Amino acid sequence: MSIDTMRFIDYYVGVPLCFFAGLWLKFLSLFRSKVTSAHPPVRRAVFLQLSEMGSAIVGDAALRWLRDQKVEVFYAIFERNAASLRMVGTVPKDHVYLIREKNFLTFAFDSLRFFVWCRLRRIDAVIDFELFSRYSAFLSAFSGASERVGFDAFHAEGLFRGSILTRRVSYNPHIHIAKNFMALVKSLLAKEHDIPYYKGPISDSEIKPQRPIVSEAAKMRVRSALNKLGPIDDRAQWVIMNCAGGEFLPQRRWPQLHYAKLAQMILDAHPDARILLTGAPSEALEIDPIRIMASRDRCYNFAGRVSFEDLTGLYSLCKMMISNDSGPAHFASLTDIPTYVFFGPETPSLYGSLGNFTPLYANYSCSPCVSAFNHRKTACRDNKCLQAITPEDVYQKVAHHLT
Repeated sequence: MSIDTMRFIDYYVGVPLCFFAGLWLKFLSLFRSKVTSAHPPVRRAVFLQLSEMGSAIVGDAALRWLRDQKVEVFYAIFERNAASLRMVGTVPKDHVYLIREKNFLTFAFDSLRFFVWCRLRRIDAVIDFELFSRYSAFLSAFSGASERVGFDAFHAEGLFRGSILTRRVSYNPHIHIAKNFMALVKSLLAKEHDIPYYKGPISDSEIKPQRPIVSEAAKMRVRSALNKLGPIDDRAQWVIMNCAGGEFLPQRRWPQLHYAKLAQMILDAHPDARILLTGAPSEALEIDPIRIMASRDRCYNFAGRVSFEDLTGLYSLCKMMISNDSGPAHFASLTDIPTYVFFGPETPSLYGSLGNFTPLYANYSCSPCVSAFNHRKTACRDNKCLQAITPEDVYQKVAHHLT
């Protein structure tokens, strides 16, 4: 389904469903209050993070924190994004629930089956990483979990999700999203009830990503893929340009002509440099015009040439990455590779990579124009905030990585 179709369903179907779900849960709470005055300790929690691949990386510190508190963690995610969850490896494969969203029938079937899945695993708590999604609120409401944690709109208009949450967390658009995620898990185990949660500090050290060990086998597979590009000597300095991405928000893309000119500047000034234009296999045709416009022998269309599981191996062999604001910028935080990321419709203060990261940002007055409060949909059709960042500006920032 398209993102606009999902937004339509989320609003016109989700709002009434959340309203009636809230009434139903209030009715059940009245009945339960006669039986017990307190919920048992949380033993098993499922995270709902469906639509963004990078969020599996950014939110991993919150999962690890909860796991360290002796809570067994589970995860529900859209099938097309599951590879990012496997990359960090915090959640066992048999603890992951996949929702297929290719068409409405499979989407509806998997959504309903989720309720059975939760009950079979005796899920105690649901932690909703989605930002004011009615769909994820609906999943929380009927999961059977006694604790439901998520972001609440409180007095904000237009973000109605009903009265589903048992622990309502105040979403803070002025701190990094990883800290917002950490606030959710800390709210779950808070001993005292409060409005709103979470009232306490979260340090930068608490949200650092855990870097997996990159195997020599992965590096060997990457080297094999690189060797297929042609004769390459040991002095080659690989530069990744992740110029695809932004399927659901094309305004995040830096112009292709800018990428081509930057590639020319790098290759002309640094004889040992090699440019890899990366992306998913389906994006190979999309990014090939950059290779053609650059018109340099050392610029390669590398989309789909290595598996998703070997991306950390690729990053560990490269000098740096220049990227649109998309999943690979967050995947790179699992290695030491210097990463330069273009921002405009969104802000690096909230969505910047947690790794060796430098934002490329023009600081326009209209930026950021997408947020949790407009469901990440902007009226902008001409991303001047990104066009204003010139290839010359970027080259000045990145050239010191190359000889």
